[in-house]
Amino acid sequence: MCGRYASTRSPQDLTRLFDVTEWRPEETLAPSWNVAPTDPVYAVLERTARHGGDEGEVRRELRALRWGLVPSWAKDAKGGARMINARVETVHEKPAYRKAFAKRRCLLPADGFYEWDPVKDEKTGKVRKQPYFIHPADDTVMALAGLYEYWRDPDVADDDDPGAWLMTCTVITTEATDEAGRVHPRMPLALTPDHYDTWLDPHHQDTHDLRALLTSPADGRLDALAVSPAVNNVRNNGPHLLDPAG
Repeated sequence: MCGRYASTRSPQDLTRLFDVTEWRPEETLAPSWNVAPTDPVYAVLERTARHGGDEGEVRRELRALRWGLVPSWAKDAKGGARMINARVETVHEKPAYRKAFAKRRCLLPADGFYEWDPVKDEKTGKVRKQPYFIHPADDTVMALAGLYEYWRDPDVADDDDPGAWLMTCTVITTEATDEAGRVHPRMPLALTPDHYDTWLDPHHQDTHDLRALLTSPADGRLDALAVSPAVNNVRNNGPHLLDPAG
């Protein structure tokens, strides 16, 4: 699974890297070295304009969404914290994800992600979980394959009230390969730049073709760094979380 990751790129960098045409300065997020479930995260997505002279035009946006997908039919938003990941093997058919997989796909920019490996402390004999930061060897941004969804808050009467709608997302995971596979059996699935356009296109709804994009392209390009256990606490943040474990 993917339960924590780092995302420190500025919105200016992300709009350039992902050819974004629209982003909202009021949604600017602080850099985070410890992104956790229910946190706001950057997502790159494409939507069709609904109003004005550009109606029907597809725009690539950088948005701040809440991590943990809430299906549109959910009675409340509480379950989102448990839906931070969607398995690639079943994402196209699970009721919570299948509509989003067909129509609402996104990319979640990340510097890397964390996984934990149980190790035995030689001094105490106790088993502890050693965190690893898994990231591209060349430190390029990872584009994690994701889905997003809208949830309508029934307690807000006006549809035009921004508080009436909650946008949430989930990370698609796959079997771990490369260095990640030595730490944990699952990992987030990252897309290569040549697949961005097809993955984001809301008009592309052939699930067979879309699933063909979801391969594991790591192939020796990921490094795993044992880091400080400070990352275990969601309240801790900052670049010091990536210091090598002592």
